[in-house]
Amino acid sequence: MHVAPLVLTLDDRAHQLFVGFHGEDFDRLREVLTRRFGDSVPVWERASGGWVAAPLSQVSGDFAIPAQSAKNPGGVYGLVWVVDRLLGPGGCPWDQEQTHESLKRYLIEESYELIDAIDGGDESAMREELGDVLLQPLMHAQKKHLEGAWSIEEVAQGITEKLIRRHPHVFGEVAVQDSAEVLRNWDAIKRAEKGSAASSEVVSILAGVPRAMPALLLAQEVSKRAARAGFEWPDLEGVWAKFHEEEQELREALATGDRAEIESELGDLLFTVVNLARWAKVDAEDALRTMVNRFRGRFERMEELAGRPLGELSSEEWDDLWNQAKREGSGSGG
Repeated sequence: MHVAPLVLTLDDRAHQLFVGFHGEDFDRLREVLTRRFGDSVPVWERASGGWVAAPLSQVSGDFAIPAQSAKNPGGVYGLVWVVDRLLGPGGCPWDQEQTHESLKRYLIEESYELIDAIDGGDESAMREELGDVLLQPLMHAQKKHLEGAWSIEEVAQGITEKLIRRHPHVFGEVAVQDSAEVLRNWDAIKRAEKGSAASSEVVSILAGVPRAMPALLLAQEVSKRAARAGFEWPDLEGVWAKFHEEEQELREALATGDRAEIESELGDLLFTVVNLARWAKVDAEDALRTMVNRFRGRFERMEELAGRPLGELSSEEWDDLWNQAKREGSGSGG
C-alpha cells in the first residue's frame, strides 16, 4: 500500500493500493504510474459501494491497480500474493464477502483437520492441512491491509519480537536449568509486558487464557498456570486424596438429585482428573482423544461383526463382540 506522499517500490505481481493522494501529489503519482504501466492500465477506484473501474486520468480518490503479472513468486510470499489477488479488486467474490467473524469457523475446522493428520501419522495430509491453516491468518491480515490498516508483515514482526523477548536464554544472557524454568521466565516476562501497559492494574497469571477454548484444553492450561504460580499439591498422593474427596461429594450430590449440585461436583471431579494427568505428564486432551478413537474403532468393528442391528443383541453378545474386536486389535490398550 502506498500512502501519500510516499510511493514505495511498485510491484506488478501484487495489487497496488494508493491512499490519500491529492493535488500535486496526485499529478506526480499519475505520471509515475503512466510511465510504469501505460495509459490503458486497469484501475479500480474506491467508492461507497465497493470498487468501480475507472480510467487513471479520471481517478480522484483512493484507488488500486490490480496485479499485472500472473507469475507467482512462490513460497510464503507467493501465498501472500495469491491472497492479495483473491481479496483485491477483480478477485474472488466469495472470498471478498467473508468477514473476520465468518472466517472463524474455518480456522477451527482446519486446525482440527491438521490434528487428525498429525494423529494419523499422515505426512502428506499434514503438509496439506498446514497450508490450509496457514491460509487463515493471511486472509485476516490481508483484509485489514485492504482496509488501510496493518498487514501480515506487522503480524510477523510482532510475533518475531515477542519470541526474542520471551527467550532471553536463547537471544540474551539468561541461563536456565530446564524447560520448567523456561516456562516460569515466560510467565514473568509476559506479566511484565502486560503490566507495562497498565502498571496500576494487577495482571493475573491466568490472563490471556481464552475462555472460548474447548473445556478440556481450558482446564489443562488453567491448571498448568496455577501450578507454575505455586498453587499446587505437595505430591501425587495429595491429588489422589482430592480425587477421592470430589468423588464422594459427587456421590452425595447424585443422591440428592439436585441437578445444579451434580453439575458442580462433576466439574470438580473432571478438573481433578485433569490435574492427575498433569502430574502423570500426560496430555489429557490427547489421552481422551486416543481413547475415543480406540473405542470408535472397536465399536465400528462390532457393527461389522454383528451382522444385524446392535440394538437386537443380548448383553452376552455385546461382551463377546467387544472382546473379539479388542483381540483383533481394533484400537489398542485396555
